[in-house]
Amino acid sequence: MRITLIRHGKPAFELRGNVPANALNEIVKSYDLSGIVGTPPKEVLSAVKGNHFVVCSHLLRSIESAKSLGYGEECIQEPLFRETAIPHFNSGRITLPIGVWVVILRVLWLFGFSRNGESLANLKLRARQAAVKLIQLAEEHQNVLLVGHGFINHFIAKELRKKGWFGPLKPGKEYWEYAIYEDKPK
Repeated sequence: MRITLIRHGKPAFELRGNVPANALNEIVKSYDLSGIVGTPPKEVLSAVKGNHFVVCSHLLRSIESAKSLGYGEECIQEPLFRETAIPHFNSGRITLPIGVWVVILRVLWLFGFSRNGESLANLKLRARQAAVKLIQLAEEHQNVLLVGHGFINHFIAKELRKKGWFGPLKPGKEYWEYAIYEDKPK
């Protein structure tokens, strides 16, 4: 049995510019509604060819990535595999580059800040549930491909390894990066 975790392609919405804290909610919404630009590299297409069952999150960048990989209608969309929502403030006039906001908010998230987002504890629980679901799908279909997202894929990979699956410690954080997990070592 094999489970392949792949991160979606590059989002069409670029996280650039300076924004005040009170604009973060709109930025998050726009990012979550964005699709992707570009296509997967040929070596990625070759690596994921032959997966018998494909799942993705319900976010457009994941759906469009599955289609770019050649899995359009047969991809099962499941909110369980969505990316964790980045926490953010509702108000504030402090203006920073979006990239700086992302770093600050993710660091705060690691220390428990989850306003307007998902807590780290909840993400870990959801990753456990996602790993169990992927294992069940692998038992039924042998090969499963998850077209997911950076953070959730990372936590799912940790759960798969805890459950005795073999594969890399980290599934890759770049767009189109993937990792293969198997129930038995090669």
